[in-house]
Amino acid sequence: MPVARTRSVALLGLTGSIVEVEADLSPQLPAFIIIGLPDAALGEARDRVRSAAINAGCPLPSRRLTVNLSPAALPKHGSGFDLAIAIACLAASGELSTGSVDRVVHLGELGLDGRLRPIDGILPAVLAAARAGHDTVMVPTGNATEAALVPGIRVVGVASLLEAAIWHGGRYDEREVETVPSTTGTAAAAAGAEVDTPGDLADVSGNDDAVEGMLVAAAGGHHVYLLGPPGAGKTMLASRLPGILPDLDADAALEVASIRSLAGLRPASGLSFRPPYEAPHHTATAAAMVGGGSRLIRPGAAARASHGVLFLDEAPEFPSAVLDVLRQPLESGTIAIHRANAVASFPAKFQLVLAANPCPCGNDGTAECTCPPVARRRYLGRISGPLLDRVDVQLRVPRITLAALRAAGEKPGLSSADARAKVIEARAVAGERLRGTPWRTNAEMPGPWLRGAGGLHPGGRAVAALDRSLERGGITMRGYDRVLKVAWTLADLDGSAVPRAEHVTRALFFKKGIDA
Repeated sequence: MPVARTRSVALLGLTGSIVEVEADLSPQLPAFIIIGLPDAALGEARDRVRSAAINAGCPLPSRRLTVNLSPAALPKHGSGFDLAIAIACLAASGELSTGSVDRVVHLGELGLDGRLRPIDGILPAVLAAARAGHDTVMVPTGNATEAALVPGIRVVGVASLLEAAIWHGGRYDEREVETVPSTTGTAAAAAGAEVDTPGDLADVSGNDDAVEGMLVAAAGGHHVYLLGPPGAGKTMLASRLPGILPDLDADAALEVASIRSLAGLRPASGLSFRPPYEAPHHTATAAAMVGGGSRLIRPGAAARASHGVLFLDEAPEFPSAVLDVLRQPLESGTIAIHRANAVASFPAKFQLVLAANPCPCGNDGTAECTCPPVARRRYLGRISGPLLDRVDVQLRVPRITLAALRAAGEKPGLSSADARAKVIEARAVAGERLRGTPWRTNAEMPGPWLRGAGGLHPGGRAVAALDRSLERGGITMRGYDRVLKVAWTLADLDGSAVPRAEHVTRALFFKKGIDA
């Protein structure tokens, strides 16, 4: 018999590579051999595939089967190759059409009873197949809805190996089997519910500067640091930020869904266009923050927050090493996880929101505070200067006084709907200005462009206050450029063609407001 071929996908991070699965049947003593750099889970496929084929009613021949996964030098992980291996073996034995099998990409894990189980990462795998020029993929029924989110590709959902074999022309008696449901769709829906209904910005009372700061952050894509006592509204402000961000475009929404799919959070319905929101606990490790794993590399909270918001509540309680792993992603917008035999990359274009109390007891500036000055400095010093230098908007969030609460009750605050409309308008202005460049928001603009083609030249009248701060050492060169970015955002919100001196001064206050 000729060698039978089909295809599957090997994932490394979000990057998928097409793997050619070859099966050869030879007249030797019965054996089942898998070669081509499989990991332990994939090496166990020979037992799963043989048992599944017998129990499904389409047994493999009792001869020597050799399965090669090509390219052989590419590491291959997990059980998602089971279906491709089984189909290739059945085609090698002459039971299935080799032409039909060769045209389809197969993804799925087999149970011993022959049913197909949903797998994680189906969306980036199907995307990789589509980009490689394939037009048909066969997946477990539990993954079919998720796989169908990829445009321009035919998705064939099958519940069992027998159903897959019959689809490829196998002459077997049909059986009804119970579909293995997707076990994480409900969890994903619950996770997404919090993002879809984050609360209204108008719920924030008496903190007009903080509300303006969040509006500026949303309009320009800037990072935020909120410093204030417990109960002042820091968490409420952070949770309202996703609600005032614009909808994602189709490419960004598909990328977000792919990351969540790889993390095991399968969508319960269609593609969501709302920005994601991640708020890891302060006990999170560096691997939980950026991603990792000994064999299969999973995305961390920072990657899952891409195109959305990453909120670190009680930021000084995070280990310093965990906070500092975010410094490189904040600059590059990507996370690279290095292993001995591979490097996995994830997108990390998130907005960082840090929240902190002013001292360990949280009562700084009041008679109840018992923290000595050294304890306060040590507490806030856990957030390193290089990390804070990458944060554009730094705000004090004071406790609400009774007078401020009464004033807020008399005058309604800015609603999320109105704030979102302002953000969309400001981003449209920035998008028109940045047309023809690789940048889409003010936060992405590089310093040389700001100080050159952007028109805010050092020594100019508009940046006089900023020049003085740089001269006195009150701000770094990175901070200088970040103030210019916020100034552009303030100008866009005000409808000004270029930032004026008051915009630069206000942006400098946002950058240095905590030190004021």
